[in-house]
Amino acid sequence: MDVIQQLYTLFINGAAICTDTRTISPGSIFFALKGENFNGNQYASQALKAGAAAVVIDEYVDTPDDGSTFLVDDVLSSLQQLALYHRRQLKIPFIGITGSNGKTTTKELMSRVLGKKYQVHYTKGNLNNHIGVPLTLLGITKSHEIAVIEMGANHQKEIELLCSISRPTHVLITNVGKAHLEGFGGFEGVKKGKGEMYTFAKNTNATVFINTDNEHLKEMLGGYTMIVSYGTGGSEDVSGILKGNASYVSLEWKTPDNDQIHNIKSHITGNYNFENILSAIAVGIHFKVTAHDICEAVETYIPDNQRSQEIKVGSNHVILDAYNANPSSMEAALTNFTNHFSGKRAVFLGDMFELGESAFAEHKRIAEIATSAGFDHVILVGPDFRKAASGMEAIFLENSKDASQWIQEHPLQNFNILIKGSRSSKMELVMEGLKATV
Repeated sequence: MDVIQQLYTLFINGAAICTDTRTISPGSIFFALKGENFNGNQYASQALKAGAAAVVIDEYVDTPDDGSTFLVDDVLSSLQQLALYHRRQLKIPFIGITGSNGKTTTKELMSRVLGKKYQVHYTKGNLNNHIGVPLTLLGITKSHEIAVIEMGANHQKEIELLCSISRPTHVLITNVGKAHLEGFGGFEGVKKGKGEMYTFAKNTNATVFINTDNEHLKEMLGGYTMIVSYGTGGSEDVSGILKGNASYVSLEWKTPDNDQIHNIKSHITGNYNFENILSAIAVGIHFKVTAHDICEAVETYIPDNQRSQEIKVGSNHVILDAYNANPSSMEAALTNFTNHFSGKRAVFLGDMFELGESAFAEHKRIAEIATSAGFDHVILVGPDFRKAASGMEAIFLENSKDASQWIQEHPLQNFNILIKGSRSSKMELVMEGLKATV
């Protein structure tokens, strides 16, 4: 019996998977992962003392010679192999999701829609990378009927790897945009990297959910025909149209085999989320969730975790979208804020990262959009914005702590406020500063 089979025997007999000695549970398997600032091998003995049944290491350390230590060539690879071994035992549908923007919102909506009919296991938090996807797969039990796996990437070949581990039977790319340009090598590199999911689908005859309004996605997919389409043309498997001009997305949708029109009034802000909602509807229809349950699932979903959250703080109305940002999502957020919010308005925009050679041009372009929109205050946070937007009519601050201090020194009343930036910008600190003024 090889190492992976031995580990799997422990796993199916109840051993939890752990990568952090601070969360060791009795009888668990500790994988000694390594990173830039840590080496899990150094904690193997500590893990055993804390109750782990086994430790997986790739550097020799002094541990008991009692069969509890598995020395492998590469711990991360072994974790991924164990996840793949588990995946191959599962005969349920696996839906893989990637894209430049909207992955997490789509995953959350889709999981809630499918949850109306099935026991769904889906990616929690940001566990969407080469470590998170295996951990997500290893969380699937016999009780689950469908899995929804989010996959993130900032380099080519990453989606290919994640697909090879999770082996989705159904795939969805939300869109391709100006995200992680540095790692992907420009926009064409983004298309190639995200398109690895379509390549996997074609090679395995997986079903593709596709927004046929998106020319980039259609070009990437080519003539592949095992699709479920959604869009606004009226002839798709699910077609929809935006309704009204409120900040929350409202829409009508229908299927071609039924003349009945269904209405949804969501609690999700931003017209850019329309296609995310439509994709979740298409997935629900494909898996035979009733129209009533689909509408109810979408209408009761309330965004959290700093993703397009609408929050009342004193007399101010805040759009907190500080989980992440790239030029595509930043432009969409500014457009939505301009079109749907009037009165006194302020925007706090943090630097966007991983843009490589495009950083100056993209920060300048976003700053030009913001400063020409007629907002009462434009606060640009970070050295990239300061460099690119020099001379524009804006307030320049070095970091989010300074922005938090600024808003405390200049309290805003009866404002609509947009807060957005890349994760590393920590723009949620602006929210903390705003709350301190109430």
